[in-house]
Amino acid sequence: MIGRMSELWFATAHLDVERLLSDWRWLIPNRMTLVARSAFGDLFLRNDSGAVLRLDVAIGKLTTVADSETQFRELAATGEKRRNWFAEADEQAAAARGLRPDATQCIGFSVPLVFAESGSRDSPYIVDLYEHVAFLGDLNRQISDLPDGAKVRLKVGQRPVET
Repeated sequence: MIGRMSELWFATAHLDVERLLSDWRWLIPNRMTLVARSAFGDLFLRNDSGAVLRLDVAIGKLTTVADSETQFRELAATGEKRRNWFAEADEQAAAARGLRPDATQCIGFSVPLVFAESGSRDSPYIVDLYEHVAFLGDLNRQISDLPDGAKVRLKVGQRPVET
């Protein structure tokens, strides 16, 4: 199973990085190359200087994880980084429950993990990778200026047309 998982993590040539990042341009304005992705939609991106950054889509955080793609791949082969970056144990638990995303899907949660209400009662499900990453990019943009622990009221509707 680990081999299948890591194959999906690094099989990204078919994915459109510009489409994936369209709702994240508020956080990532520069051009990036997609290097890998997790089963939960996190993206690993290489910038123009060669560094690899992790976009944690659940909480809207971008962090540098390696100085080069070579270093990133070497680190990603270690058990610690597979656990931390790819949530390998969580992915295995989801697979045991029948949640096995394909090349254009990921695992989402009924309540986004950025909310305190998210937790053990959440229902994970298979979702389209593009839709999931876009939704979380828009959501995290809207709450990016709020302090941790702030109360929010979600209003679901059509996105306003930007002029």
